[in-house]
Amino acid sequence: MTPNKIAGAIALGMLSVWGNGHAAEKSDFGKHEYESKCAVCHGLEGRGNGAMAAVLKTRVSNLTYLSKNNNGVFPFQRVYEIIDGTDVLPAHGTREMPIWGQEYRADYIQKAYFDAPFDAEAYVRAHILALIEYISRLQAN
Repeated sequence: MTPNKIAGAIALGMLSVWGNGHAAEKSDFGKHEYESKCAVCHGLEGRGNGAMAAVLKTRVSNLTYLSKNNNGVFPFQRVYEIIDGTDVLPAHGTREMPIWGQEYRADYIQKAYFDAPFDAEAYVRAHILALIEYISRLQAN
């Protein structure tokens, strides 16, 4: 990697940490992913009452009961497969309709020109795992 690309990568990293005036420890990547990807349908609290829920033909899942509906165990693998698109849900459309795993892959391709030292699947997994970790925090007691 050339010195200019290294400097650009460092600058990009610094902007991601300090760009909005917040310290790194105040960021919640999973919450950000949830709010930008899921809250419009599932609602900010995950109860299935987002702004788009009323106009959808299929009832939106209440994400706060995932563990409760699975004998008290958070269904990590199933949630991962739904987000990634491995497990297609009728409410999320066909595989041609945007599914977050595909969206993250497309997002990576747009950022790949930096010649970054990470691969697309690691990028996708990091986003999905952060999202799942946040959803697991929404679980009802």
